[in-house]
Amino acid sequence: MRKPRASASKDGPGEAAGSDIDAIVAGAHGNPFSVLGVHEGTGGFVARCFVPHADTVTAYTLAGKEAGTLARRHDAGFFEGKLNIRKRQPLRYHARNAGGDWWLTDPYSFGPVLGPLDDYYIAEGSHLRLFDKLGAHQLEHEGATGFNFAVWAPNAKRVSVVGDFNDWDGRRHTMRNRTDTGIWEVFIPDLAPGSAYKYEIVGAQGKVVPLKADPYATRSELRPATASITAAPLSHEWGDDKHRAYWRKTDKRREPISTLEVHAGSWQRRDDGSFLSWDEMADRLIPYVVDCGFTHIEFMPISEHPYDPSWGYQTTGLYAPSARFGEPEGFARFVDGAHRAGIGVILDWVPAHFPVDAHGLAMFDGTALYEHADPRKGFHPDWNTAIYNFGRREVISFLVNNALYWAEKFHIDGLRVDAVASMLYLDYSRKQGEWIPNEKGGRENLEAVSFLQKMNKEVYGHHPGVMTIAEESTSWPKVSQPVHEGGLGFGFKWNMGFMHDTLEYFARDPIHRKHHHNDLTFGLLYAFSENFVLPLSHDEVVHGKGTLLTKMAGDEWQKFANLRAYYAFMWGYPGKKLLFMGQEFAQRREWNEERALDWWLIDQAPHQGVRQLVRDLNYLYRSRPALHARDCEPEGFTWLIADDKDNSVFAWLRSAPGENPIAIISNFTPAPREDYRVPLPSAGRWREIMNSDAADYGGSGKGNGGTVQATPGEDGGTVGTMLLPPLSTIMLEFVGE
Repeated sequence: MRKPRASASKDGPGEAAGSDIDAIVAGAHGNPFSVLGVHEGTGGFVARCFVPHADTVTAYTLAGKEAGTLARRHDAGFFEGKLNIRKRQPLRYHARNAGGDWWLTDPYSFGPVLGPLDDYYIAEGSHLRLFDKLGAHQLEHEGATGFNFAVWAPNAKRVSVVGDFNDWDGRRHTMRNRTDTGIWEVFIPDLAPGSAYKYEIVGAQGKVVPLKADPYATRSELRPATASITAAPLSHEWGDDKHRAYWRKTDKRREPISTLEVHAGSWQRRDDGSFLSWDEMADRLIPYVVDCGFTHIEFMPISEHPYDPSWGYQTTGLYAPSARFGEPEGFARFVDGAHRAGIGVILDWVPAHFPVDAHGLAMFDGTALYEHADPRKGFHPDWNTAIYNFGRREVISFLVNNALYWAEKFHIDGLRVDAVASMLYLDYSRKQGEWIPNEKGGRENLEAVSFLQKMNKEVYGHHPGVMTIAEESTSWPKVSQPVHEGGLGFGFKWNMGFMHDTLEYFARDPIHRKHHHNDLTFGLLYAFSENFVLPLSHDEVVHGKGTLLTKMAGDEWQKFANLRAYYAFMWGYPGKKLLFMGQEFAQRREWNEERALDWWLIDQAPHQGVRQLVRDLNYLYRSRPALHARDCEPEGFTWLIADDKDNSVFAWLRSAPGENPIAIISNFTPAPREDYRVPLPSAGRWREIMNSDAADYGGSGKGNGGTVQATPGEDGGTVGTMLLPPLSTIMLEFVGE
């Protein structure tokens, strides 16, 4: 038996140096492409390869012609030999040992995939197709099919692709360092889709970093596993041209947008408690949303995340739809199906922070690469997470490209950007001394502002049919104004003040509401300062807050009446609408991501009534331009009664050019108001098109017989005398004589 050599044999003329061989075998070589692969030597070409477990290796061209036999120079599997080829070309190897034989194609015999233009635009921070370049991409390259891997790790001494295809051995597929950009890349021929992989990174100090998932991976393993998965290019034949063309040419501020916010993991589940696939969800959720009359579905984050109770907000794979619901093509089919049914799909997007899981972005190459090194800028105290370094071009490119990726590859209709306020302020949730002022000495995060502006410019510039929506809870100016006018460039902003003030009001006993009348009138002082979405979101139905139904004041009947009156008030109020799943049928139990909604409730009359009310409100909102066409413009709103605090009555007019105006009147006490006089702009018949107290909705059935007649009043104005049902909102549409 031959005694194994612990190191390389003595090198001869034209042979690899023993030190290089030892470094390759140890996985410590800084530039393996200078040693391995095909190289021009004395009198022709030579090939060198590292094939662990092999006793013999014979080289062949990709066409199958034998090119030479390689000699083993290190028992760990380093081989070298002269070739009989006339030009440099990729090689395949036939390896043998006592257990059998196998074929492999030499990754080091291929040239790079990325080119100098990629380097230029990456370095400049202007590359807008990084999702086609970085990560793992299946392609044809120099006569072979395989995957090209590329990852940014500028401070690494070595980066390798490891996976189930190479025994997770970091010596086998060490990457080429493109030193100008800090990008590492390697083409691995013959690799098939469906292979698990990560990056093995040796940091600048020579220490191996915990194995990292691919930041640009388009598919990941199902948690608790954390590897990335090689995926073929997204394959789906889209049929949503009409939907996308419509939204590209519209002014979204003047369109009806009524959104059901959905947590994909708990809207419904299979009988055994497991997650629905995207196809199963499409079969159930899309028809349901159509039936309810919503225009959009907004998913809480669906990108890959390791921890279910984070609801997706602790994402580790921004480019990968979560494996919980199947392959990425399933999500593409869902979006396409929604579009064909006339429903838009909005994604919750999280650039405000990222978790510090070992396999994620934190300390990616052994240094604070995606985050700030200083915890006063790079650590988020609210969530114990890292914060993106918005001052790095590469980080900005990573995030901007991600927004473009979802719009291009999956045809999404919008991005709701989470926690914008935490990005805008350097002192967010920090005490004095725990944050660093900006270059002007202020608390504004100027780098984050620049990032948000760039993201919005690129999204709207390349995908005008897509809208961006900011969850921003402060009074930062011009959130939804164009960048060229000094704004952040968002299309819309969540109206957190509306949510807070109205919920606080409806939680009060009606007897006390007259002392808090301004809770409902104050919002109109700023209602048109931004393009607002009125959100009743998941945040209001978790962590001991109950549900919207249980927040309402009063006994059982009054709770339902208050909720119906509240919804009708909101649908008549200026702004786009958003309602969290389950609240459209008055879910009783607080939301829990571990279980499905209580669907059995919809068979009970009070819950059926609320669901029917929401359906009818959505129908009215979509079919009456007066209720949506001037949601974001003050000329579409006029107070009729704003000061009747003693009766807790509110009345206003919604209008749009060339359309019949609609009066909305709310009575937020349990006492019906007989012969109540409301000033109306036109004499004639006003049809009652909504009454939240209707018997069909579970109300008392009081109303105005379908019509209110407006007549000249004593002061020269026009007045409609009507009955205001208890705890109700009614809508009257002018129809003339």
